Amino acid sequence: MSDMEDVLDRQQRERRARMRRRAASKRAQRELDEQLGVAVALMEEENQSRRGSREGRASNVDRHRHSRGKNLLEDYFIPQSLYSDVHFRARYRMQPHLFNKVMHDICNYDDYFVQKKNCAGDLGLLPEQKFTAVIRMLAYGSSADQVDEIARMGKSTILESLVRFCDAVENLYTMDYLRRPTPRDLQRLLQKAESRGFPGMIGSIDCMHWQWKNCPSAWQGDYGNRKGQKSIILEAVAGFDTWVWHAFFGVAGSQNDLNVLGQSPVFNDILRGECPNITYQVNNTVYQNGYYLADGIYPRWTTFVKSIPHPRSEKENFFAAYQEGYRKDVERCFGILQARWAIIRGAARLFDEEVLRSIMMTCIILHNMIVEDEYDYDVEEVYEPDPMNTTLTRIYEKPMGPNGEPVQHDPLVRDGTFMHRMIERYTEMQSSYIHEHRQIDLMEHLWAVKGNEGQ
Repeated sequence: MSDMEDVLDRQQRERRARMRRRAASKRAQRELDEQLGVAVALMEEENQSRRGSREGRASNVDRHRHSRGKNLLEDYFIPQSLYSDVHFRARYRMQPHLFNKVMHDICNYDDYFVQKKNCAGDLGLLPEQKFTAVIRMLAYGSSADQVDEIARMGKSTILESLVRFCDAVENLYTMDYLRRPTPRDLQRLLQKAESRGFPGMIGSIDCMHWQWKNCPSAWQGDYGNRKGQKSIILEAVAGFDTWVWHAFFGVAGSQNDLNVLGQSPVFNDILRGECPNITYQVNNTVYQNGYYLADGIYPRWTTFVKSIPHPRSEKENFFAAYQEGYRKDVERCFGILQARWAIIRGAARLFDEEVLRSIMMTCIILHNMIVEDEYDYDVEEVYEPDPMNTTLTRIYEKPMGPNGEPVQHDPLVRDGTFMHRMIERYTEMQSSYIHEHRQIDLMEHLWAVKGNEGQ
């Protein structure tokens, strides 16, 4: 009997041991399943944050970019497109042939804009989609989310396209469309100025503020302007056709026009002695340097003709009205820039100052390209009579010496040997006597030529 009880006890102990082992195995399996579930969730979260075209990763959002690219071509870029050239000009700010030229040049410069396959073998975006996204951001000041609905592109792709586009435009076109005036350009500018009654006038100069909404906190003291806003200043010289001949951008907003002028390279050629020699006669007085029309804040230098602050006589009122009217060329240029490229009319939302500078220079270059493409320089301006002989002003590419050869100026080095030549030129440029004497001569000249036109 005792043997039987021992057998039963042993069997019961073995059964309990098996049950404990089975329970421990189930607990271990549950813990392993939980760990695997956590690992899978972490991997899925990582893939969600690193979406891409590589096989094995989570797929991108299906924006139907191929169908949108096809629709975009049918809307604007085929011979029988849905929208006419008038609509294209209004929405892309330029004629179709100019847009195609820019797109062709940039695609050859940077293959980022060329359609190609990704790592998964899928075709990417069309060049027209990327350029449309960039132009819409520049022309309308749109955010990346707004452009996404038009071009079917992700935010990061849109911003990268914008930065690459601006970089390509600067590198390709700065030499041609932000150049110094050539002798032929100067001759046209001077002839136009002389017909207006201002012999020797090259253009008008002024500054414009671009508000910076997302200015970094560490820089807000440097970029705060007199209105308490954060802004960056553009100094520009514009001609009668609103072509921008000089652009200097990036000075902090707390500076005024005079401090910007002190840092600007606009007069570097004069100080180096490399500027063209312009000779003109006003009121029986011969002058040797050109000038810009400027507002009252600019100094009384030989390179400026300023507005008369408090005109008292009829001649002064007449001169002030004409001078202010033609000085508005640069103001009109700023207005066209802001109307054509709304991104510089609104507050800048980017953080990088270099990117903002590149955007501003790109807008100016594209503006000059549009002016060259669309301005009719041969049209007769019947609303502006030209009773003057336009041969009073003569221009030479370089000053000529007695032997008939171009004058070779001393090199400007900072060892104290030749700096006196630059200092002499700078002192001569600051002569207020020549400034005031020429202003009086211009007033007499303008009154004699145009004062009796309305009678």
